[in-house]
Amino acid sequence: MPAAELVVDVPKIKRAAQSSIPLTITTYTLPHDIEVYMEEVLDAFLAELGQKKLKDYLVYCLRELAVNAKKANTKRVYFETKVLDINDPDDYEEGMRTFKADTLENIAYYLSKQKERGYYIKIIFQAKGPNILIEVRNNVEINRKEAIRIHDKLARSRQYNSLEEALSNVLDPSEGAGLGLVILVLMLKKIGLDEDCFDIWAESGETVARITVPVAATRLESVNLLSDEIVKSITSLPQFPENVVTVQRLIADPTSQIVDIARSISTDPAMTADLLKLVNSAAFMLSKKVDNIVDAVKLAGMRTIRSLLYSYGTLKILGDDSTEERKKLWDHSYRAAYYSYNLARNFKASNKALLDDAYVGGMLHDMGKIVFSTVHPDLLAKIRGFCADKGIEAATFEDIAGGMNHAEIGARVAEKWNFPETLVAAIRYHHEPTSVPTPFKDVVNTVYLANMLCDVEAGNVGFDQIEAAVLKDYGLTSEKQLRKVAETMSEGFRLETSRAARR
Repeated sequence: MPAAELVVDVPKIKRAAQSSIPLTITTYTLPHDIEVYMEEVLDAFLAELGQKKLKDYLVYCLRELAVNAKKANTKRVYFETKVLDINDPDDYEEGMRTFKADTLENIAYYLSKQKERGYYIKIIFQAKGPNILIEVRNNVEINRKEAIRIHDKLARSRQYNSLEEALSNVLDPSEGAGLGLVILVLMLKKIGLDEDCFDIWAESGETVARITVPVAATRLESVNLLSDEIVKSITSLPQFPENVVTVQRLIADPTSQIVDIARSISTDPAMTADLLKLVNSAAFMLSKKVDNIVDAVKLAGMRTIRSLLYSYGTLKILGDDSTEERKKLWDHSYRAAYYSYNLARNFKASNKALLDDAYVGGMLHDMGKIVFSTVHPDLLAKIRGFCADKGIEAATFEDIAGGMNHAEIGARVAEKWNFPETLVAAIRYHHEPTSVPTPFKDVVNTVYLANMLCDVEAGNVGFDQIEAAVLKDYGLTSEKQLRKVAETMSEGFRLETSRAARR
């Protein structure tokens, strides 16, 4: 990455912190400008999460892990150049006798070879639930001997309480390593983190070093208090529309007939028109256009109609797009709904329940943002007063107004409206699919990926910022595949929007 491009994008960092999107910096040689840049990004990231006071400690830890990853890559190149097997004990001993002196003497050569062979150092920052994750990955796995040495040093380092103790007990003349990791553990102790907050392991061709930092307890408490107050205070939100609730009850009644459900829907001309429009859209791919609600119910199925009613009811309450902000939110929701349904249809067509839930999960995933955008100015003033009474920083309120915790706020409103657990889960976990309970994994993965495809299309995220487990679930193994799916979805949505405008 050229130095001219190394500008800290604070809005991007803010968005990532609010949406659990990993921030990734990849380098092959770790030049000084990249070191400075990653420290500036860490500073802005910690500031956004209320942990700026930890910067100096964590900068040391980050620098130590990045340099260690760079050295590990250099070591691989050195052994390859010397035609030595790094996993053979005799070759390892032979190589390490000359590794330090040889590479220091000609470091530019070995760094150029690292880049040539694609050995990277990847720095990742992510807000995940109640924790901040700082990871350094490099794409060579530590071997057994290296792992034993590292974990031995870490185990011993936990016995020390001062740098003096460490200096007198830990120095590894063979590799010049060891002391840095000991100091790292001491740094973490200074900020109150125990030994479980740092780990290093090999995984899928990479060595992963991770520091887990709990978000400040006071900040978490403030966010939860404020979220509770917002949900409680939005008394202006009505109960779910009674006509929708009536139809939902009929659908839930096993003795109901299709004609009874269709008749109930038909008593509301607006509901009838909107549901016919939805089931005739390209999203549902019905074999023929339907003109009456009885056929629509038969062709779409009870579960699909039930799900669409949640979407319809929410639109009736929150669907005003009179401001540019609210229009953008709903435009994104429609796009995510289309992408979500078509991901399910193209990749998991055998899962009928997913097909029924994916569209509505995509439509309603950002309900927390939409709800907050409806808040009356008088209520905003009341909530600011609540912050002052409780000693909650004004910045926390601004963060929530900007989208922080919107998934939880939206899920709580959905629970208030008695949404089914599947849709509540899609709303609550659409930024954190790895945290979702197993029964709801499919719908959450689908809505999460649909939302991320919108960000890919907008240029906000790349392949390596999407949860690997979700990509694997959908069989997406490369940036090229992901881009192709995003382009196909985007073109399909464009055509569907054009058709809808002509109807």
